[in-house]
Amino acid sequence: MKIVVTSVFVDDQEKALQFYTRRLGFIKKADVPMGEHRWLTVVAPDARDGTELLLEPDSHPAVGPFKRALVHDGIPFNSFGVDDVHAEYERLKSEGVHFTQPPVEMGPVTTAVLDDTCGNLIQIAMMKK
Repeated sequence: MKIVVTSVFVDDQEKALQFYTRRLGFIKKADVPMGEHRWLTVVAPDARDGTELLLEPDSHPAVGPFKRALVHDGIPFNSFGVDDVHAEYERLKSEGVHFTQPPVEMGPVTTAVLDDTCGNLIQIAMMKK
């Protein structure tokens, strides 16, 4: 068994696509119209056949309160691995990305937390070498 698709709930699929591709560097994998919404996924550029991240509409009534509670408590919805948290933090900050947590060492990992502009906090993390 393996993870093929995982989701992040977004308030606007097009805005999310722009953020996740232009800012975070993912590439669009699937874009299938599904009525009002789309089956819209992105992947890491060096893993085009790897795990897809579904930019899933947050229209279900339970999602809004869930997302707001996580953000209120400062809890990231997803975590993405990076080679250098400090470099990514500086790069993304220079592009106007808002961070709620600068890089912090936490045992064997260093993490930072950003706002994805679509209602989520996202953690970027690297393992110590």
